[in-house]
Amino acid sequence: MPASRSAAFAVVSDPKDFSESLKGGVVAIGNFDGVHRGHRAVLDVAHEQGAALGEPVFAMTFEPHPRTVFNPASPVFRLTPADQKVDILKACDLSGVLVMPFNKDFAGMEADAFVKDILIGQLGISHAVTGYDFHFGKARKGTPDYLCQAGSELGFGVTIVSPEKDEGAEVISSSRIRTALTEGDIALANGLLGYRWFFDSSVQHGDKRGRDLGYPTANLSLGDNCPLKHGIYAVKVRVGDEKYDGVASYGRRPTFDNGAPLFEVFLFDFSGDLYGKKLRVHLISYLRGEEKFDSVEALIAQMDRDSEEARAAIAAIEPLSGLDFSLLLGE
Repeated sequence: MPASRSAAFAVVSDPKDFSESLKGGVVAIGNFDGVHRGHRAVLDVAHEQGAALGEPVFAMTFEPHPRTVFNPASPVFRLTPADQKVDILKACDLSGVLVMPFNKDFAGMEADAFVKDILIGQLGISHAVTGYDFHFGKARKGTPDYLCQAGSELGFGVTIVSPEKDEGAEVISSSRIRTALTEGDIALANGLLGYRWFFDSSVQHGDKRGRDLGYPTANLSLGDNCPLKHGIYAVKVRVGDEKYDGVASYGRRPTFDNGAPLFEVFLFDFSGDLYGKKLRVHLISYLRGEEKFDSVEALIAQMDRDSEEARAAIAAIEPLSGLDFSLLLGE
């Protein structure tokens, strides 16, 4: 079954509905939150195996995040919620993705049942590729060694990918990226991801104060558990098929009301109504922390400086990778 037999990208949430065009393929298995450089090392190996075998390559991932299922009172901050993760996996030239619903019943499945019933019985895989730390099945008994042994016994190949390290020889992980976003270290977060971190949010009505300041903004919510550091950011924004540069403020507006956190985006060279539209916002750089100003005039003067700095930061960027180009600048 050649990898080119189906050009469509398949998204499936039930293995019983798995595409015939992907059966017998190479599966990359993992949670893939962020689809960062470490995850893409797994995907790269899967592509190599797919090319060698002449089989399609697809990803298996899990929703919601397992840590949130086991600890719902403290949900994990998602670098890439489900829809965004699928978009990135699609941009990684996969043939499809199986988004497995994750709940406590699924977590309680015996490791051998996962292999025999799902990987073999429903997906008919020829090869599995996972990271060094991937575990599955009841009590996490499905270790990398277990998977290798199962593959040997049942006739499918297995490759376990070693940890991917950054330029400082530290292991790349989703937790490191979350910490970097919390600290406002956007350069580190983006470097570990290999693309500019982004989020999707729909524009909501605000107090329209920005209009009076000469900076009409689109007001966005990042969710209650977003740890992103409050401050000013240079951003690139996609609105439908259009792309804009901009500057944004994330925080509580201490000069005015010190209210609930909002991400307020001012798009350069844009005029029109954005209410209700979904924006995809890519963070380019962190410019400064949130401040309280003694006067509106002082705030406006600083906003002028922020805009110039944001324009300069955006003008200087180069794509971090082919994936970054596709997500940030591609059509």
